[in-house]
Amino acid sequence: MTVSSPARLVVLVSGSGTNLQALLDACADPAYGARVVAVGADREGIEGLARAERSGVPTFVNQVSHYGSREDWDRALADRVAAFEPDLVVLAGFMKLVGESFLARFGGRTVNTHPALSPSFPGMHGPADALAYGVKVTGATLFVVDAGVDTGVIVAQTVVPVEDDDDVESLHERIKVAEREMLVESVGRMAREGFRVEGRRVHLGVAPRG
Repeated sequence: MTVSSPARLVVLVSGSGTNLQALLDACADPAYGARVVAVGADREGIEGLARAERSGVPTFVNQVSHYGSREDWDRALADRVAAFEPDLVVLAGFMKLVGESFLARFGGRTVNTHPALSPSFPGMHGPADALAYGVKVTGATLFVVDAGVDTGVIVAQTVVPVEDDDDVESLHERIKVAEREMLVESVGRMAREGFRVEGRRVHLGVAPRG
């Protein structure tokens, strides 16, 4: 895809919103090439929503329990996101898997991070699984969301060494720092330069075909 400046970002969160804050801070510089036009969440009362509100960014909440089925929730989430006409959707600590309806509308332009070097250690416990396996390096991955769990086309990766005295908490904290830097840098490039997904590769700086 290629976008005009500034690109419109909708960010979805479930918790404290530290990745969201990093994006909000980056977007304060006009040269970054993007702005957060809305923040959505799957539950009320979280710090991620408060961060958005303090920055004057519109917010919305779509809670799964308020819908008759997961499919109804997914369709409603897609509708709420579509209302803000995003160029890119960023899942920033969003702890729900989006489904077919969402991907039908925003597939190919929704990105997420995973605290491991994909395709290794997918799922909820990437840092713990990496530590248990005894790897010497791990890291974080930014990927284009698909219907799988952490299986999407890789946009960027960053490497974090595993120290001999690491526990899960210390390793995960270092991964989070690297992850935020990667997210901000990569989303900025996608916004400013455009991108195209071809097979298992993401090409930055090129417009989509067709």
